[in-house]
Amino acid sequence: MAIIVSHETRVLVQGITGHQGRQQTLAMKEFGTKMVSGVTPGRGGEYIHGVPVFDTVKEAVAKTNPNTSIVFVPGPHARDAVIEALDAGIKTIVVITEHIPVHDTIEFVEYSKIKGARIIGPNCPGIAAPGIAKVGIMSNSIFLKGHVGVVSRSGTLTYEIVNALSHSGIGQSTCIGIGGDPVIGTSFTEVLDLFEKDDDTHAIVLIGEIGGIAEEIAAQFIKEYVSKPVVAYIAGRTAPPEKRMGHAGAIIARGMGTADSKITALQKAEVSIARLPFEIPNLIKSRLTEV
Repeated sequence: MAIIVSHETRVLVQGITGHQGRQQTLAMKEFGTKMVSGVTPGRGGEYIHGVPVFDTVKEAVAKTNPNTSIVFVPGPHARDAVIEALDAGIKTIVVITEHIPVHDTIEFVEYSKIKGARIIGPNCPGIAAPGIAKVGIMSNSIFLKGHVGVVSRSGTLTYEIVNALSHSGIGQSTCIGIGGDPVIGTSFTEVLDLFEKDDDTHAIVLIGEIGGIAEEIAAQFIKEYVSKPVVAYIAGRTAPPEKRMGHAGAIIARGMGTADSKITALQKAEVSIARLPFEIPNLIKSRLTEV
């Protein structure tokens, strides 16, 4: 069992004929994901790594019945691509694209709620459940099947910490990058709730960063609703004041969103905090022995 993806996940790639679309379609196939179709307007009738290409999402849905989409469409056109997928009935949409105008993201995230669909991202590495499916761009080689759920705002830290877990013999149930933009489709608390209800997830790793208050909200949720052990790492503890950081969501305002405020909130929720990413595996082992 995993969260969000399953053996029934059938993936459509929007922007499949671009460099990233082609490369990641092959990687997802090699991971074992059912890649059923792709879309690029004007390129219908082609095949990419054996996957048929259609001109529209509506046509791809009618011919190949996908239930999940991954979006590699460039930022200025990503809104239209997501809206097209929602209108065609796709219920899970992973938006890898970065630099999408925030008002476009607000529009398609709100529209997804009307359509009863889930958006992951934008500006995220996607989701992977070892042995089941991957809808994203994370390297196949870092994963090991197991029972730790990983949720993160940072793509790079997701790779580093998942790789460290696997090298320590600690497998993962599902790993999900929710994205580092100010507006995202799926929050920490939504993923924590899914992990809490997933019998295959025995412990959770939360990877946060400075900016915003998502980690403080997650801490309150953990305190009230999560019974499983949680280990966290907050990036940016040593970030210099007034320094522009990489993620658009990493904005500290009026003293809120600092590393200290997040760590304090998580510690009050009995979350174990790693000072450095490589400490995560030993903290997970320690917490699992308490269960």
